[in-house]
Amino acid sequence: MKAFTAMVKARTMEFVRDTGSFAWALLFPIVMIIGFAFAFSSNGDTLFKVGVLGPGDSSLGFLKAPQTQFIPYEASQDRDVLMNKLRQHNLDALVDTQAKVYWVNDQGKNTKILDLLMVHLEGGEGYSRQVVSGAPVRYVDWLVPGVIAMNLMFGCLFGVGYVLVRYRKNGVLKRMKATPVSALTFITAQGVSRFFIVLVTSLFVYVGTNLFLNFRMDGSYLDLLLLLSLGILSMIALGLALASRFKNEELANGVINLITWPMMLFSGVFFSLEGTPKILQDLSLGLPLTHFITASRQVMLEGASLAQVMPEVAFLSIFTVVCLGLAAWLFRWE
Repeated sequence: MKAFTAMVKARTMEFVRDTGSFAWALLFPIVMIIGFAFAFSSNGDTLFKVGVLGPGDSSLGFLKAPQTQFIPYEASQDRDVLMNKLRQHNLDALVDTQAKVYWVNDQGKNTKILDLLMVHLEGGEGYSRQVVSGAPVRYVDWLVPGVIAMNLMFGCLFGVGYVLVRYRKNGVLKRMKATPVSALTFITAQGVSRFFIVLVTSLFVYVGTNLFLNFRMDGSYLDLLLLLSLGILSMIALGLALASRFKNEELANGVINLITWPMMLFSGVFFSLEGTPKILQDLSLGLPLTHFITASRQVMLEGASLAQVMPEVAFLSIFTVVCLGLAAWLFRWE
């Protein structure tokens, strides 16, 4: 335990004393959140996003308008999920072309216009109107789980994976091999140090920006903290698996970037995948960051409990165990 404690302290102080990396880890996500908050604060967007259940009915006038984006859904789609999208203003309206019914949010900015379109445009006759209610979700409320996820992804993969490769190239691991420290103790110390660093920086980012942006939080802070911890562990495990054999920093940097950029683009960090090709949505389900962001948004914006996001928790847990197993199996000092 004395050796383990010394290595945790050494790795933590190495990071803290690198003022450039330390400042970047703290300031970059804060600047990004504030920038997006101002950039997307305008309410002047007049486009309609309409969900269509069943076969698309081209006779509906507003569906033919170029200003309208309509998203097709299967008739068997879970209605509760779609109603939540409507309540959170991810959809402006939901139309069932077979049952001749449409739903709108009574707090939506486009509801009155959509009602007029349904009444007066060709094809809208005979549709019954249903109402749901829900306050709008600001873009910054929707964005913050994604930015925190991106921050922990880069912090873990580069802070664990890249650093271990650098240690291997510089001969640090070779010298550590000559000490009584076991590989398990050394790797665990690296992971524990990075876990607390990323946890503290993520909490700092959330609390610091929440002071003046006042994020929406309908769920439990404890559930969100547990999800954050699990997300960090999954990224640390992935970083350890990637660093288990690489001995070239350039190759490790390329492979880590090859993994991080698709996760950042296709895990829903900056924009919803709603309306994108189905194959892209299916591929995103294989990315751990997708499950962390999805679960975090459900807790924050929908008030979901940990039990309600158990599929995402299970995926992250299994992913972490698999990556740790690979890291233990593949790891070499030299």
